[in-house]
Amino acid sequence: MPSGHHSSGRPRRRPLPLLHRLRALAAVAALGAATLLPVATAAPAQAAARVDNPYAGAGVYVNPEWAANAAAEPGGSAVAGQPTAVWLDRISAISGTSGHLGLRGHLDNAVRQAAGKPFVVQLVVYDLPGRDCAALASNGELGPTEIGRYRTEFIDPIAAVLADPAYAGLRIVTTVEIDSLPNLVTNAGGTATATPQCDTMKANGNYVNGVGYALAKLGAIPNVYNYVDAGHHGWLGWDSNLGPAVDVLHQAATAAGSTTANVHGFIVNTANYSALKEPYYTVDDSVNGTSVRQSAWVDWNRYVDELSYAQAFRQKAVAAGFDPAIGMLIDTSRNGWGGAARPTGPGARTSVDSYVDGGRTDRRFQTGNWCNQSGAGLGERPRTAPEPGIDAYVWVKPPGESDGASRLIPNDEGKGFDRMCDPTYTGNARNNFHLSGALPNAPLAGAWFSAQFQELLKNAYPPVTGDGTGDTTPPSTPAGLRSTGATAATVSLAWTASTDDVGVTGYDVRRNGTLVGSTSGAAAISYTDNGLTASTAYGYTVAARDAAGNSSAASPVLTVTTAAGGGGGGGNTGCTATYRVGSDWGGGFNADVTVTNTGTAAATGWKVTWTWGGTQQITNLWNGVLTQSGTGVSVANAPYNGALAAGASTGFGFGAGYSGSNPAPTLSCTAS
Repeated sequence: MPSGHHSSGRPRRRPLPLLHRLRALAAVAALGAATLLPVATAAPAQAAARVDNPYAGAGVYVNPEWAANAAAEPGGSAVAGQPTAVWLDRISAISGTSGHLGLRGHLDNAVRQAAGKPFVVQLVVYDLPGRDCAALASNGELGPTEIGRYRTEFIDPIAAVLADPAYAGLRIVTTVEIDSLPNLVTNAGGTATATPQCDTMKANGNYVNGVGYALAKLGAIPNVYNYVDAGHHGWLGWDSNLGPAVDVLHQAATAAGSTTANVHGFIVNTANYSALKEPYYTVDDSVNGTSVRQSAWVDWNRYVDELSYAQAFRQKAVAAGFDPAIGMLIDTSRNGWGGAARPTGPGARTSVDSYVDGGRTDRRFQTGNWCNQSGAGLGERPRTAPEPGIDAYVWVKPPGESDGASRLIPNDEGKGFDRMCDPTYTGNARNNFHLSGALPNAPLAGAWFSAQFQELLKNAYPPVTGDGTGDTTPPSTPAGLRSTGATAATVSLAWTASTDDVGVTGYDVRRNGTLVGSTSGAAAISYTDNGLTASTAYGYTVAARDAAGNSSAASPVLTVTTAAGGGGGGGNTGCTATYRVGSDWGGGFNADVTVTNTGTAAATGWKVTWTWGGTQQITNLWNGVLTQSGTGVSVANAPYNGALAAGASTGFGFGAGYSGSNPAPTLSCTAS
């Protein structure tokens, strides 16, 4: 399956023209951090009480170095006051380098900004041995076997600083080692996208043990809240990736003396570009009987945006043994995708590809593209508890800091040249051989990249206003939700229009709590849900949204029961099933099955059966309901894809393991 990678580093600020330097210093002074040099260590503070959500009721640290860079850009002062994370990506970053603040300097400034009130400071802990084994732009200073140096020269000194009583009043949020553990799932162990470097790190265990050590040391400090990186939906959203990813994270959380109690939450989309919400299509949509999961963009993924992925990841993590109260963070620093190219409604329903490509707000060539993306914009401003299970939207990757150089640049930071940062590169297996989508003339990872910052500012969604906050007032809650008709496979809904201080742009419809569709326009106050099961009760809510991305509260739940089903008025039904292996790495494989209604009448359900000719056993399956006994397998339709018009197709996919040979089975299909 496709996967995405990203990189970052500590900013290396270029010299600024005099006028810009004056503006930058003025902006920093307004933040209450009047100097970029370390300040005197504050007196010991009263220890902060442990809380469920560290962002609740708290201010968040504004990095004066990033703020100065942002304020020096035309229009940048509108967002220069936004909080961003401090990246500790080298041993020397702990003490500070080349006139930049070290860890104590940032913490001292945070104490000053806090002024005795609850306050969060965000740190990225990012220097594992053999760092980022599937990319080059973010390679690090430690070799694959230097786990000892990682512990004694990197983690131990960080922990010693964080444990200083002077900082006990801060809520210190860490993002722990982005990319590392997800790389062990998709890019090691015989997968099609494996690299020798990732195979090495999986074999020597230094990613798992390094993360475990960091969690144990940092988690022992009462006011530290560890959030572990969990990739993004375009990397781990497939069942064959998501389950193993949760397992690897659990393994790391219990390695090297750590326990799951040291994990306060997970963070997704770190330094990436995956859209927060896709308003114009859902994973359950279909076009002419074909699921959008079969589109080239979705590619059988179960998730189409970061919010749905983050909420699902949280549920799976809890089921795997993590704390039921665990929270999620989503990095929204560069996933706004606004500007002139942003769609205003669904795509054409001529095919699943036209429907998805015309309506998706994520305008990348492919979800595996991660480097300095052209057309990207600033996303949702940092916000606390915006959705169920989400502790906060955060800007962990400081906008304007490069993901990597677009050409080879010799350096002493261990950062290589990755072709994914070259705009002329036509791709690799990890992005299904698409163009990279990268901006030209990019500097080293972490260096200030003015062209990228201007691109993000221009394409911000919600758009950036004079004060940088945008519209924050949600529309009113839709009223009068009602059913205007129901068949065995459809439910039609209508409601009363909402109001907004700027203007309603559409509505989101949820079935049993899951987003199933959206409408576009203030007057679009009706929706028909299809692909349902006969004689089944469904609970619906609707919420309004505006151009700034604000959503109203959901309407009260309306329960509608579909009519009793029939086989299309007594007509003939039948189906065929075709089997295709998408990838086989020896000992495991992924396969897709396409189901087609070959009858002359609509079908309300289908079932595919077969008997394995070898030792194959399905480990996870999507888009269907699995029954498996020995070598016998049957897969029935899921509740949302059983209804098939005559000639229409849908499908399902699965991951399986085997030993020996992997012969293709003979499938049988029945429809009703």
